[in-house]
Amino acid sequence: MKAYVYGPEGARISDVTQPKPKGTQVLVRVRACGLNRADTGMRKGHAHGAAGGVGTVLGMEWAGEVAELGPDANGVKVGDRIMGSGSAAFAEYTLADHGRLFRAPSNMSFEEAATLPVALATMHNAVVTVGGVQPGQAVLIQGASSGVGLMAMQIAKLKGARLVIGSSTDAYRRGRLKEFGADLAVDSSDPKWVAEVLKATGGEGVDLIIDQVSGKVANQNLAATKVLGRIVNVGRLGGTHADFNFDLHAARRISYIGVTFRTRTIEEVRAIFDEVRNDIWSAVESRKLQLPIDKVYAFSEIDQAFEHMEANKHLGKIVVTL
Repeated sequence: MKAYVYGPEGARISDVTQPKPKGTQVLVRVRACGLNRADTGMRKGHAHGAAGGVGTVLGMEWAGEVAELGPDANGVKVGDRIMGSGSAAFAEYTLADHGRLFRAPSNMSFEEAATLPVALATMHNAVVTVGGVQPGQAVLIQGASSGVGLMAMQIAKLKGARLVIGSSTDAYRRGRLKEFGADLAVDSSDPKWVAEVLKATGGEGVDLIIDQVSGKVANQNLAATKVLGRIVNVGRLGGTHADFNFDLHAARRISYIGVTFRTRTIEEVRAIFDEVRNDIWSAVESRKLQLPIDKVYAFSEIDQAFEHMEANKHLGKIVVTL
């Protein structure tokens, strides 16, 4: 089968052996894939958790059909339309654990379905399970114009947040954040953004920050969070190391929590997918929660798809079809 593989000379479409499902695995005939930021690093040979390096089939998000079931897989049958996340997505066939997938709603194309699994699982966990958002609270999403950021704003609104603030350093994308739930859009590269947040919250700061930037905005986040507020760190687009004001952190008594899928067990991931299904799936089926598709590429054009992502001018998801 055809797959997008990282090799000694970089990533390219290659012929590899079709995998065979074992245990609780499901073999998926992939129809569409969503690109994610972590894919860009792995395409250059960087590791993402335990995955990466020469011989790695790239990709982590897909939609398609069940082609075959492992002996212990349940909950789906051959022919079902599904979407999910995991490794080796950029291929004609991929394997997925039966607890790490969603049924693709009948009113959704494969291209649309491929935009959702990572954003839904990541941001329901960050905003609701870990972040503990409550009706009437104020929430700030750092890096809000990314696919997962757009989903985070929508989930916060769905759960009753009274004020949702999104950040983007790009003027065009910042101007569109209100389409996805933002009541206020700020430029995190402008030092005045903290003052804007404090003004919007009556001087108190927000109850919750979902931070995909970290690094350079770490201390500003502390200043923009209310006493006894919460910061959930889900990314490091602003760098992995930075100065941190421990005194301000202590003075404001902020809960600062890091989350990632890279160190979670399959049992933990299954629980997160269950939480999405149990809590917000009706909003997915009704299309209340959805992501825009910026551009669709054929599998043969996957290198161009990555060039488009690395140009950093897109809003929403970039999708590759097979």
